Amino acid sequence: MDYGYSLYLTGPEVFLSVSGLVLTLIAAWGGRNAGRLCTILAVAALFGASAITASQILGDTSVQGAEAFGGLYRMDAFGGLAKLLIYLASIGCLIVTPRFFAKGSEYRPEYPLLMVFGSVGMGMMVSAVDLMTLYIGLELSSLSSYVLASFMRSDDRSAEAGLKYFVLGALASGILLYGMSLVYGFSGSTSYGSIRAAFDGTLGTGALFGVIFVLAGLAFKISAVPFHMWTPDVYEGAPTPVTTFFATAPKVAAIAMTARIALDAFGNQVPAWQQIVIFAALASIVIGALGAIGQSNVKRLLAYSSINNVGFILIGLAAATTAGVSAMLVYLAIYVAMSLGSFVAVLMMRDANGDQVESIANMAGLSRSNPLLALCLAAMMLSLAGIPPLFGFWGKFVVFQAAVQADLVVLAAIGIAASVIGAFYYLKIVKIMYFDEPANVVVGKSEFSHWAVLGLCALVVSPLGYLLTIPLGMAANRAAQALFFTV
Repeated sequence: MDYGYSLYLTGPEVFLSVSGLVLTLIAAWGGRNAGRLCTILAVAALFGASAITASQILGDTSVQGAEAFGGLYRMDAFGGLAKLLIYLASIGCLIVTPRFFAKGSEYRPEYPLLMVFGSVGMGMMVSAVDLMTLYIGLELSSLSSYVLASFMRSDDRSAEAGLKYFVLGALASGILLYGMSLVYGFSGSTSYGSIRAAFDGTLGTGALFGVIFVLAGLAFKISAVPFHMWTPDVYEGAPTPVTTFFATAPKVAAIAMTARIALDAFGNQVPAWQQIVIFAALASIVIGALGAIGQSNVKRLLAYSSINNVGFILIGLAAATTAGVSAMLVYLAIYVAMSLGSFVAVLMMRDANGDQVESIANMAGLSRSNPLLALCLAAMMLSLAGIPPLFGFWGKFVVFQAAVQADLVVLAAIGIAASVIGAFYYLKIVKIMYFDEPANVVVGKSEFSHWAVLGLCALVVSPLGYLLTIPLGMAANRAAQALFFTV
């Protein structure tokens, strides 16, 4: 084993790990006052990891992939594209975070440290080609997330969110471990390649249960129905910058991890898990849409929106084709921009005392008190609804197109019909902001950093985003080919 080459392949994770250790020392010496400095350095570290990842996936071997540490880790275009989305989403979340904690003086340097180490775990998740590596990366990411959810110790809602996330996350980890043990028992290996070879042919009942338990554990991480129950409570209770993080980077990591294990480890048994994914997709679309209709808190509404969007993404996975995975990655990239922009807009809604405004009723007449913010938020809502000419329409289009090409016409038809339900609550937000009598609650000012992130996201989801269709499609196709290279 060439350890030097393995360290090169794992360069983004090694760089972030070293950066995290350096930041830990700075935090220990600087104390609470080092929070802003650690945030700036964490953003720089994530930019560095993004540059390393970009240089790797532009190489000639990124489609075929290269394995590190004896087949525990694979560097390829699929994992590289997922990492870029993870790192960029984390950067956006860190940029808008300090202002949120400024009033209560609760911002500490541990926050960016947790984000950096969580990114290390997420990078391992999407590049893992062995169940052991997958679980280590998953737990590193999860442990960071549990602490972030309960970061505001003076807020009972934050403590409750952290506890709920921890308890249900532990349950999901137990289900996942049990599934892994069954898979290992019936395949004799934890390597994805060996599992795929062992599961070639008729799948026994015990092995089938292993596949089901693994997918059930992963469904919790992506908040797919019926393992979505934690999402609205955690999204509402956690600090809004943390909710922004949960809705973007970990979502990308969990979906990419699920796609890799389904199509790599269980790639010879597509009929065994395809029905499960189809059910989860349709149930997530319908329940996510219906659950959001009666919400009065915008963060809970966006939580159900997240569940709804996971359903659309899973349609691409259900296709189990190169086009399906490519469409899934395109949707993920657009979803990150839409979700990040939506939560940043929520972050910018503050009353005269500087407190966060989360009630949808208090957003009434926002177009008159803050027309630019209302315009950006309306663009996010309409894009999430998939209404052309906004870029969110393209994400839904390519996913449904991949499903039709895979002869899943009924699935695509139901998905299209159910997306109309989801459009209701997105349009409801727009209606409240533009046509209701002003509540005159959102009057607080926002920082330049918030406007910069929101403006960039609004630019991506606007019709100008269609300029990205060719490069994004090429990158997604290359990533999908890398995932199917060993199939």
